[in-house]
Amino acid sequence: MKILLIGEYSRLHNSLKEGLIALGHDVILLSSGDYFKKFDTDYSFHSSFTSGHWLPRKIKNIIHKLTGIDLSKAERGLRFYLLLPKLKNFDHVQLINSDAIETFPFLSRLLYKKLFKKIKNRSLLICGDETPVIDYLLKKETDYCILTPYFENNSLKNHFEYPLKYAAKNYRRTFDWLSENCRNLITSDLDYKIPMDKMNYKTHFIPNPVNSNKIKFQDQEINEKIVIFLGINRSSYIKKGIPYFEKALRIIQEKYPEKVTVIITENIPYSDYINKYNTAQIVLDQIYAIDQGYNALEAMAKGKVVFTGGGNDFIDHYNLKERVNIHSTPNIDSLVNEISFLIENPEAIVVIGNRARAFIEREHDHINIASQYLAAWK
Repeated sequence: MKILLIGEYSRLHNSLKEGLIALGHDVILLSSGDYFKKFDTDYSFHSSFTSGHWLPRKIKNIIHKLTGIDLSKAERGLRFYLLLPKLKNFDHVQLINSDAIETFPFLSRLLYKKLFKKIKNRSLLICGDETPVIDYLLKKETDYCILTPYFENNSLKNHFEYPLKYAAKNYRRTFDWLSENCRNLITSDLDYKIPMDKMNYKTHFIPNPVNSNKIKFQDQEINEKIVIFLGINRSSYIKKGIPYFEKALRIIQEKYPEKVTVIITENIPYSDYINKYNTAQIVLDQIYAIDQGYNALEAMAKGKVVFTGGGNDFIDHYNLKERVNIHSTPNIDSLVNEISFLIENPEAIVVIGNRARAFIEREHDHINIASQYLAAWK
């Protein structure tokens, strides 16, 4: 098959591409590279207005302030339009989500319609914020979720501009159109499967693909100091519960000044991010999650002890008898207790890290996952 993958936010599509190629398929990936993360892509619709240069960003901000028009969205739409002539003779196309082109919703629909005239078999992946997912979270039927800080303090609304946009009329219209014009809806983890089920959408649940061949397992040697890593993406700082980790780390540093080293990074390219956490035994990923996102899975593949989603729904789904990560909740005392246990019992780091790697190889192998995608597409 000749397959087109559009959009990339986490390296999910890159890993899926590697699995599909291993199975003998021809795959092309289009994306913006996702801003500062700079993920690999075959064709890019990256906007120069989101580059590191101050002048384009200054121009963009002035025009947005005066007119309300986001030039970066306009540029991404234009760049995608110019790529359309190259997108021929594909057997299947998959979108990373309904905003895969990262442009204005009306322009997304126009571009999707042009693309879909050429490709009849289509699928939509739900692997992050999406209209039915946000609709469900807004019902407040869970103990906590990514919108909890917003529910508790409406003044934080600006921090939730990205997830909340999917509840707006234009984005809802785009999702509804895609759900009618894509043959399959696919969910990548339980944080999206459960809301989609609750909102009465039928989806294929296929776990995230992880290419363990590219991720070297690291035996967790316990030295005099245990290294704890926290990588911050400022745009999702509140949504991922990073303040809880920061407060817990301050307590840990006071409690164990001679036993821990803390590494904190902010908004760095994906390749730099990976190198920074290689020395860590413990990785703090996110609060509010049921399942693991992509950063957590890659850290687990390296044998790190990852604080992320790992609660009862996750344990039950995978029928786990022992912990493969640490379930992090919006509770500072709980976080401090869990980190303290690992510091005082470093052998547990080795044991959990080994289990984490085995779990990734068993449940997230990129070639096996690629086979599941092919079955769903057919």
